[in-house]
Amino acid sequence: MFRRLALICILAVLPLSCGPARKLSRLHKDALAAGLSISEQEELPQIPEEVLRRDTLTVKGEDGRDILIMKAVRDENGEMVATDVLRAAIVTARFRNVAERLGKVDIAFDVTVPPAMQDSRWQLRFYPEMLILGDTLQLEPVVITGENYRKAQLRGYQQYQRFLDSISADSAYFVYRHQLEMFLRRNLPQIYRFRNDSSFVSDEEFASAYGVTEQQAIDHYTNSLAIRWNRRKVDRKSLMFRRFVKAPLDGGGLRLDTVIRTDDQAFLYRYVQTIRTRPALRKVDVELSGSIMEEDRQVYAVPRSGPLTFYISSLSTLMEQRERYLTQVISRRVSSYTACYIDFDAGSALVQPTRGKNVEEIARVRQNLVSLMDNEEFEMDSIIVTASCSPEGTFAYNTRLSGARSQSVADYFSAFMRAYRDSVHRNGMRIDLAGETPGEAPQIHFLSRTSPENWLMLTALVEKDERLTSAEKDRFSGIMAESDPDRREALLSRESFYPYLRESLYPRLRTVRFDFHLHRKWLQQDTLVTTVPDTLYRKGLDALRDHDYERALTILRPYRDLNTALAYCAMDYNASALDILEKLPDSPKRHYLLALLYSRTGKADDAARHYLDACRADRQYISRGNLDPEVSALVRAYGLDKYYNEE
Repeated sequence: MFRRLALICILAVLPLSCGPARKLSRLHKDALAAGLSISEQEELPQIPEEVLRRDTLTVKGEDGRDILIMKAVRDENGEMVATDVLRAAIVTARFRNVAERLGKVDIAFDVTVPPAMQDSRWQLRFYPEMLILGDTLQLEPVVITGENYRKAQLRGYQQYQRFLDSISADSAYFVYRHQLEMFLRRNLPQIYRFRNDSSFVSDEEFASAYGVTEQQAIDHYTNSLAIRWNRRKVDRKSLMFRRFVKAPLDGGGLRLDTVIRTDDQAFLYRYVQTIRTRPALRKVDVELSGSIMEEDRQVYAVPRSGPLTFYISSLSTLMEQRERYLTQVISRRVSSYTACYIDFDAGSALVQPTRGKNVEEIARVRQNLVSLMDNEEFEMDSIIVTASCSPEGTFAYNTRLSGARSQSVADYFSAFMRAYRDSVHRNGMRIDLAGETPGEAPQIHFLSRTSPENWLMLTALVEKDERLTSAEKDRFSGIMAESDPDRREALLSRESFYPYLRESLYPRLRTVRFDFHLHRKWLQQDTLVTTVPDTLYRKGLDALRDHDYERALTILRPYRDLNTALAYCAMDYNASALDILEKLPDSPKRHYLLALLYSRTGKADDAARHYLDACRADRQYISRGNLDPEVSALVRAYGLDKYYNEE
């Protein structure tokens, strides 16, 4: 800032009436650059202005007595003295701490153009660059245009527009219409009469009547030289644009494009760029380069400025790195199930592996059985097989058929499992948890059950079916009120939609369900109570670390711990964050977050008290307070460092 003020003061004594040549000479001689500085007014919208205007804060000390804290600065001896003129001091640094909000941070800086760099015939182009994690991001340029430069630009466009207006798109423009009309009126009056005739005459009819075509007559009275000249103009559009418009207007991609009408004072533009934060982002550097243009040529290259550095204060660094655990009850006995569709001949219980889709369904069940037999944690005790039938036929008949099919399927897969286990044991492939080859494989009991008619599944299929109408579904529901299954089937058979049920829905009712009952090999008692890491909470911490605060809050909201409050604070939900923190046990991190939140909400006394408590308990928060603008504003305004430095 002092460099910028001194530069402007030196330039102020230069004659303002010097021409562009003398200005350029001084620019080159002094290597003059535009000023790049951090904004003088620090943006702290979270702290009410009336708080910063207060002269005295009152906080409670550890002994319960009131401590009066006044606005203060250090005198020439380094002592803290009370003052009410702190705002008269203006300090501009080359770095600043900026606070993150909602996963974003605003990088604000000033571009200052001294009078010596301004002339009505010049255009100044400035190119800010942002250095982020080793990458360079080109920001939108700032263009400052002199009044005469802009007038010259507009004159060029006007000249080019006049050139475009001289190009004709109408071919009739090049016909000597008056001469053609005179010729027709004197020599071919019959043709001349056609000028007011709206009837259509073909070119063939025209030629047969008068010995010449209409096109031949027009070509004879057309200025071909003018046409060629017109076409040449069309081909020269790009060339003429470059000739007339030496300094084109930028169509977009600019942060600022303004016209300066006078060049007797410094020009300042405040540039604000919002960026998203990321886990490894700790600082951002901003540099500025540029050029001065006169017409279509560069007359001065603006030297690159020194960098401004913005240190990013992220609340995610305050998160508690902790693991949460869940209590889990492990049962010795467990069960699972699967269902398949095995197609049988009508009235038959014989399993036919090659019928219909039986190949795929039987292979799927075999795969499930093999995975359970080879499982190192579980041992199978029994398998219950339940075959269901569709409702056609009597209930008594379907009961017998269901039982026969259940037993047939149980026998089929029981034989498969015996053959598989015998093969595995013969080859010595199966090893138990102790690393030893087991003896004879335990027997697995197959139990068959019957489910004669699967009315429950039929009801679910009808409710979800999109082909049946609402009226048909209502009639189906009424029939389902009949308790006798045979009577129910008879009533359904009289409905118009019954053929659709038999053809499309009934086959899906012929299922075979397998219920697997297992136990854990290593567990002797019926239950075991243990703890496991809470993976959901860990995902919430990962989101907090990655600055994805919305997702973090969604996950952490039920836990209501310090990390939950931190997510609320990062999202600017200050009341919710305070509600959690005020109920948590004392800790330095809790005190610091409370200081930050009370600063935001205008409770300066409470903010100062909690900040001092945090610093007394853990001195790392002394330096941390300088990173968060809400806290650092109070530290600077009221000299809070005096109190923790006395400890």
